[in-house]
Amino acid sequence: MNIKIKLHSWKNFIYREIKKEYFKNIIEEIKKEKKIYNIFPEEKEIFNAFNITCFNKIKVVIIGQDPYPQKNEAHGLCFSSKDKNKTPRSLKNIFQELCNDMKIKYPKTNNLTNWSRQGVFMLNCTLTVRENQPNSHKKLGWNIFTDRVIKKISDEKKNIVFLLWGEYAKKKEKIINTKKHTILKTTHPSPLSFNKGFLGCRHFSKTNSILKKNKKKAINWNPNEI
Repeated sequence: MNIKIKLHSWKNFIYREIKKEYFKNIIEEIKKEKKIYNIFPEEKEIFNAFNITCFNKIKVVIIGQDPYPQKNEAHGLCFSSKDKNKTPRSLKNIFQELCNDMKIKYPKTNNLTNWSRQGVFMLNCTLTVRENQPNSHKKLGWNIFTDRVIKKISDEKKNIVFLLWGEYAKKKEKIINTKKHTILKTTHPSPLSFNKGFLGCRHFSKTNSILKKNKKKAINWNPNEI
């Protein structure tokens, strides 16, 4: 795996982790997997979150579980999707809540890169997946890496808003220093749990209120606007 990190603010941390035994094991396992399965996202997109959102500019962290397992969807940002397929069901529900909360028109794009560029760090706990097999790489060791990413943000930053959607994301609360940061929790936006908390959570407007309170610029949550 050829890992290229463009942003200087992440380089030292990631290249240090790459040299560790657990990360070498991840790379070896993915090499084996690629001989048998299609793996998503594409290799060049696996670290997109780290190549779009500068560490120094992070204001919000959204934690997802693993990439979309369908072809032409995952591109390295949790919940975001390429525009080649229909809107994934979880993202469709996110958009429904977004429109209700922020009073905007339904987005024309599934690509949430606009959020990332504004300081929303969109991290999946597992960075790869087999085609059509959700959670198939959960035991590869990615969680060791992503837990260290979350801890780094928690330890070195102040007043970050962490959005934990679903039970898997909520488990990461123990890594986050709640004295320094704000955590907003609700159910996962999947069709199975959307009506059990995510609908009406108003996390987008609440996040902006917290950012303003901490004298930070609010996020323009409209994916159509750059």
